[in-house]
Amino acid sequence: MRIVVSEFMDERAVAQLGAGHDVLYDPGLVDDAARLRAEAAGADALVVRSRTQVRGELLAALARCRVVGRLGVGLDNIDLAGCAARGMQVFPATGANAASVAEYVVATAMLLLRGAYGATRQVAAGGWPREALGQGREIGGKTLGIVGFGAIGQLSATFARALGMQVLAHDALLAADDAAYARGGVARVGLDELLRRADVVSLHLPLRESTRGLFGAARLAAMKPGAVLINTARGGIVDEAALAAALRSGRLGGAALDVFDVEPLPVAPHFEGCPNLLLTPHIAGVTAESNERVSFMVAAKVLEALR
Repeated sequence: MRIVVSEFMDERAVAQLGAGHDVLYDPGLVDDAARLRAEAAGADALVVRSRTQVRGELLAALARCRVVGRLGVGLDNIDLAGCAARGMQVFPATGANAASVAEYVVATAMLLLRGAYGATRQVAAGGWPREALGQGREIGGKTLGIVGFGAIGQLSATFARALGMQVLAHDALLAADDAAYARGGVARVGLDELLRRADVVSLHLPLRESTRGLFGAARLAAMKPGAVLINTARGGIVDEAALAAALRSGRLGGAALDVFDVEPLPVAPHFEGCPNLLLTPHIAGVTAESNERVSFMVAAKVLEALR
């Protein structure tokens, strides 16, 4: 059978797919829409990451496809109802990149709270900003607020508690008595209370109509003064311009964005000169180890489905 892989994948997992099937592996295929549609027409399985939009013209082109493998967990780039209507199964790599994202959350929280790691050029040039950088904050004793308490949020809570943080969580879709809260030593609270109390707010929500623009100017203003925001979920959840304004005003103490409303992020003048801002290109869940786990998990699911 024909398997098309339109974005990067561990090449050993690609070889596993190719052991019994005809595989087209081209990580740049996502950027050539016409060729992607042409190749999709003959595909029995399609493997994608977050940038390939399995909807509209591409979905229509998948005339004989039976399986879509998602190298990650978010599914907002896939028309799930459209796939189901065509009899196509969709397999995400649930849990395979949770550790990578949780490590990113804790590491970035430490960087943003401490605020001391951007001085290399100044120190090497003979500067000595010891007084200016001596007011950083420790992570121990701070409160982490997790919005969206799925597998990644739960593991982030475990890592944070190991560093001495208190953890609050809000998840509108998780039952109030779900064992995950007690198991993780996490207090379940409403979103307003979480924002009022948390020194660090980390987002782990899917992008839906109900979450698009959830963190706009009003909600950012409701956060604890000096708090930091980390978004590894989906870019459309946070109003980028409002976030930049909150950082410039000093209302927020820092932010890390790994995801953006448009990816790749175009030139973004609203971010120029923002203090204590970290921008990364949607790689929180991508490490050498997680890429291996994600790739082999998806390869196994695709092969099983094709069998």
